[in-house]
Amino acid sequence: MQPCLLASAPGRCGIIGNPTDMYGGSVISCSIEPRAYARIDPDTQLTIVSGGVPLPVGGREGLVLRQDIYDIPKACLAELHIYDAPIRLTVWSDIPFASGLSSSSALVCATLKVLSAYRGMSWNRHQFAEIARSIELNRMGVICGYQDFYMTSFGGINYLDFRDKEFYREVGKEPYATIEPLDGDVKELPFVLAHTGITHSSGAVHRPIRERWLEGDREVRDGYLRIGQLARAGKKALLVGDWTTLGVLMNENHVIQRGLGGSGPANEELIAAALTHGALGAKLAGAGGGGTIIALHPDPDWLGQRLLEAGADRVLRPRAVTGVRLETAPASQPPTTPEP
Repeated sequence: MQPCLLASAPGRCGIIGNPTDMYGGSVISCSIEPRAYARIDPDTQLTIVSGGVPLPVGGREGLVLRQDIYDIPKACLAELHIYDAPIRLTVWSDIPFASGLSSSSALVCATLKVLSAYRGMSWNRHQFAEIARSIELNRMGVICGYQDFYMTSFGGINYLDFRDKEFYREVGKEPYATIEPLDGDVKELPFVLAHTGITHSSGAVHRPIRERWLEGDREVRDGYLRIGQLARAGKKALLVGDWTTLGVLMNENHVIQRGLGGSGPANEELIAAALTHGALGAKLAGAGGGGTIIALHPDPDWLGQRLLEAGADRVLRPRAVTGVRLETAPASQPPTTPEP
């Protein structure tokens, strides 16, 4: 009997530059400690367990997506042409669902990792990120960029360059992103993440702005060119610890994205609270429309408490943790956290 397999992948937060990963731009992003998990155990038939509820599937017809909590594992199984394997695939996550912290992308990566290990397949991290993104974009129909998948694949804190990736191509024809790890040179991460408590679909937030960009809307195009420049300037500020400058750049990033309709009332309330309490910069950590903000503050733990008092549902800190990986499978069954 084949032993169980377990994989995990971290969430991420965009420090500056997002969402230009969809438009050939630059982003600085950091992983977070909460992770998504996927586990394979031997079984008598192909079964998916999500939210603690098992779903027997068999054949191609069993992997039809139905906009429910089984879609991600179904899409990953279909990508690897696994239709009738005698396994139980269980998925769960510690990352807040639909929070702007890459919860769905991390679950795609964890699931793809464990299934590829089961099939004896492997790719380099760039290939892995591209395949994972293709699953969410092409199989699940979610409008998405590249940051989430590269960050969940690589982990850490990175400067990411997405030049020549603004027009979506087939996986084999896509140029790879350029990933520059900053972990060894960034000694301090004075940021706090605050989840609004409002879940959202990142694809729904991105879609209208993406359509405007494709139509040549000058406001969108100029705005995203500028945000890419802010990320490149932000890299220097981060590396030398010039927090005042980085805060100014983060604030401009947010002003542009807010002006394009990419924020939301709950985001704005927490950003205003962060700035009122002395944050040097505050912006969206993900797509907006709810989800999570990131704020730069000399005492991020103190600010986190103030943001909880202002209505934040949960606060987290960025951490440069490892990307997608195989784990030592535990003997006990995983928790039954509901997942997308």
